[in-house]
Amino acid sequence: MLEALVSESSLVEEQLRMERDSLRREVEELRAQGARGGAQQLSLGPDKMVIDLTDPSRPRFTLQELRDVLQERNQLKAQLLVVQEELQCYKSGIISQRRDQTEELEKEARGSSPGTSKDSEEKTIIKRLFSFKHGK
Repeated sequence: MLEALVSESSLVEEQLRMERDSLRREVEELRAQGARGGAQQLSLGPDKMVIDLTDPSRPRFTLQELRDVLQERNQLKAQLLVVQEELQCYKSGIISQRRDQTEELEKEARGSSPGTSKDSEEKTIIKRLFSFKHGK
């Protein structure tokens, strides 16, 4: 009986040694993979970033998208300021006076000199542009 227990314990001991060796090999493989993975992460480059998708405060947009949005916002702000100035001019009556003066000058210019067809074409294009801008 004692001999059976000794042989059984030696078998268990041998199984444990084999399992230990296999675990050591796995650990070495994982370390080697980790070293390769670390090297891969380091070689991502300056424009690359590792993002944790489960992080609620992760970036949602690229830097280029943010630049584009900010540039568009600045353009819209500038357009808003121009329109606000124009509105102030309308309220004070400056633009309507200017328009009347420019129409009179155009009538005089047509009557006094015929002008080239290109000049009149440019004037009509500009007039259309400003009439569209002023809402006519």
